[in-house]
Amino acid sequence: MENHNNGNGRCRIVLTGGPGGGKTTAADLFRREIGERVVVVPEAATLLFAGGFPRSEEPHARRSVQCAIYHVQRHLEDVQSALYPDRILLCDRGTLDGAAYWPDDPAGFYRAVASSEEQELARYDAVIFFESAAVGGIAIEGGNPTRIESNEQAVQLDRQLRAMWSKHPRMVVVPHNPSFVKKIMFGLALLESMVAQLR
Repeated sequence: MENHNNGNGRCRIVLTGGPGGGKTTAADLFRREIGERVVVVPEAATLLFAGGFPRSEEPHARRSVQCAIYHVQRHLEDVQSALYPDRILLCDRGTLDGAAYWPDDPAGFYRAVASSEEQELARYDAVIFFESAAVGGIAIEGGNPTRIESNEQAVQLDRQLRAMWSKHPRMVVVPHNPSFVKKIMFGLALLESMVAQLR
């Protein structure tokens, strides 16, 4: 397992999960609470789509979109790592996520980006999986204007992402909770504990 905690206190944690899980909210709150000890790596897909990057259900277009998201994500992590070498990198989604959004077999995603599932898992020291509110039957629209998934699609993506990320040796789950506040507080407590272990 590759380790990004190179003696300088830095580590790389990914927050992932199905759409509408509370990842971005948790990352922002944790950064505010911890301050300069962490730097958030924003979600590449949101940056691209909010900037006008086209999206389509056509399979070839979807493959191109996921390749673009993958490379932007990698470079965002590299930029933040170079700018803030002593801070914890808190990644809003990880490079592995693209495999769940790939229109075909995930193996095609890894071939397209010249990587493997093992390499992408090894990029991160720890994973916190935020289960989608859709799993509990709660509507997910309204949180992120670039999110277009239905509740059914969100549940399916949640399952696929969880199966992939569960192979990471340091992965914990923040389960769905009818109370979003309680869920986020639980996630923040897990995150704080994880950061304390990795530093």
